[in-house]
Amino acid sequence: MTQNSMQEQVLAALRGVLHPHTGEDLMAAGYVRDVEIRPDGEVRFAFTLQPQDPGSLVKQARSAVQAVDGVGKVKVNVQLPQAGTQPSAAPAPPRPAPSAPPSGDGGGLKPGSVPAPTPKPGILSETDHVVAVSSGKGGVGKSMVASNLAAALADQGLRVGLLDADIYGPNIPRMFGETRRPRVTGGKGKEMIEPLEAHGVRLMSLGFLLEEEQPAIMRGPLIAGILRQFLEQVDWGPLDVLVVDMPPGTGDAQLSLVQTIDVDGAVMVSTPQAVAVGDVRRGVKMFERVNTQVLGIVENMAGEVFGSGGGEALAGDMGLNFLGRVPLDPAVREAGDAGKPTVLSAPDSPAGQALAKVAEAVFKALHTAKAGAISS
Repeated sequence: MTQNSMQEQVLAALRGVLHPHTGEDLMAAGYVRDVEIRPDGEVRFAFTLQPQDPGSLVKQARSAVQAVDGVGKVKVNVQLPQAGTQPSAAPAPPRPAPSAPPSGDGGGLKPGSVPAPTPKPGILSETDHVVAVSSGKGGVGKSMVASNLAAALADQGLRVGLLDADIYGPNIPRMFGETRRPRVTGGKGKEMIEPLEAHGVRLMSLGFLLEEEQPAIMRGPLIAGILRQFLEQVDWGPLDVLVVDMPPGTGDAQLSLVQTIDVDGAVMVSTPQAVAVGDVRRGVKMFERVNTQVLGIVENMAGEVFGSGGGEALAGDMGLNFLGRVPLDPAVREAGDAGKPTVLSAPDSPAGQALAKVAEAVFKALHTAKAGAISS
């Protein structure tokens, strides 16, 4: 079979998949773009998924293409458009031009080389504090700390939102036991996504818009676009604190966040061992270079397995607050599996008590940071 012939059959297969609500085929409705067929039979295409669309559409499209004779692997780049727009009218946002490095240096980030946050008028205008929870590497319990921080603050009567910016690993839905799809309200270009609410926390995550095992295959500029959408087009309402669960590392999401809104501070999460602590040091330096205050360091999974004290030592070495030490505790795993944060499901457990103290320390540091920013 020639490539042209296979292309025709692939397109025909996609036209055979009809939207369950509108009855239109995926090609005519503009859901599928950039179909590419490689010499080895691999097929790639972009799929624009609307918030109100069933996630099964992507699975149907993939299955239809896989059924074409001669097709090998099928890779789908799932893209999230602006809420309320038609699929064909949602191009990926352009990558922002890099800032020019100061003369005489070798390029890269330097203090002041990244533009200060320039929030749009009205964006998060009803939010008092924004805190980013980040880590230098994956697997250190960053999302667990973020979810318990949000739940503990909400349990104290605060109005709290939790934005899951970890696009590649959106774990917040599972940690809060929430699987519904968010609603889109409004109309005529004023559509807004309603966050879901669980355990008193308003939630938004890409995980609510994708199937449970569907990977988010996308490049940096699209991640930045999704993050901006979650900040600008989610109806968060009045919030005392918005917690942002960042992806690990020092990439597009971190830069996009600090260039879109004013972040009051970042909380760094690390396990005690040297390999994790070293990565956190780089994360701290990144936030410093984009003029974002680091509120302090949380040491997670302390105990016999990973040791203890690494995070506290790093905080002392870098002149940062040590926000608390969370022990390795089975209650954390049980809470994650049950979809109820440890501070709510096991408040008297060692981890539950430690996480509650971390939340108190973070909120105190937020107020100190805000007061310092106002006085300066």
